[in-house]
Amino acid sequence: MVCLGNICRSPLAHGIMEHLANEQGLDWEIDSAGTGNWHVGEGPDRRSTRTAGEHGIDISQQVCRLFRISDFDEYDHIFVMDKSNLGDILEMARDDEDRKKVRLLLGDKIVPDPYQDDNLFEPVFQMIETGCKEIIEQLRDV
Repeated sequence: MVCLGNICRSPLAHGIMEHLANEQGLDWEIDSAGTGNWHVGEGPDRRSTRTAGEHGIDISQQVCRLFRISDFDEYDHIFVMDKSNLGDILEMARDDEDRKKVRLLLGDKIVPDPYQDDNLFEPVFQMIETGCKEIIEQLRDV
């Protein structure tokens, strides 16, 4: 799960997908990262942590990190939150195999960045949860 700073959207997506996968008994490794280095080593934004907690998901132990080229080797799928993230990650791709792993979390829609608007955290949570459920349906038997 990748967003810009790895403090709002991607930690939520990481926590939601991990929670849903565990509920389904799926042995998936899920992580999150950012394309910008402003928050490396920090935890998620308190508003993301609070919103996840209101849904019974604890993301408080996550630590912000940058996306690494080695993530292409470690993960089968790389879900990004918006077209800027998509472009940044595709620029890092070494070949077509890397590029095939990258897609928007919500298909052809973006997950808006809630950082500047406290009221967006709950709607963003709902969008991400819907997207994660669809991904599980698509990939569960693959």
